[in-house]
Amino acid sequence: MAALASNPQMLTRQGHSNYKKEQFWRKESLNLEKKCGFCCVKVYNYEKLGRSQVEKEWRLKAFWSNVSQPETIEMVPINDVDELEAVLSDARNLSQPIIIEWMASWCRKCIYLKPKLEKLAAEYNNRTKFYYVDVNKVPQTLVKRGNISKMPTIQLWKEGEMQEEVIGGHKGWLVIEEVRELINKYV
Repeated sequence: MAALASNPQMLTRQGHSNYKKEQFWRKESLNLEKKCGFCCVKVYNYEKLGRSQVEKEWRLKAFWSNVSQPETIEMVPINDVDELEAVLSDARNLSQPIIIEWMASWCRKCIYLKPKLEKLAAEYNNRTKFYYVDVNKVPQTLVKRGNISKMPTIQLWKEGEMQEEVIGGHKGWLVIEEVRELINKYV
């Protein structure tokens, strides 16, 4: 059996009703499914030749997730007030809201939320930009500009002004849902 795959080094083999090869295919189909989006399907064909005979055949099926949209988009850091002003002016020109996560490298909840926000950024790709500020690595004038008092704080900015914020002291999935509601309100 031949198959086209995104990885030219991937090899496929034809399976027969032989027990050792079935074992190979069972193991290999699980590996292919986890890594590449391939799985093997067992198909039974019944033919009557005097008495019923079962012929086993393996087929390779490919399934692809939405490859046009990335799973995560890395958040861009903001390091000083000038960068924040540039980001805000770009967002104002595009009339897009932006999300800024104010975090600290020592804050466990902040570190926990960042990958979840990057997945959310992929979901709202081209409609909202996502940024983060590490408050320990930036000048305090930037922290004062954001009016930050607790970590993590996720703010939605539109038209150069902070519109709403979520202070993430509670469960991560609740914070993400609240941020999703904010974005849907302003997009």
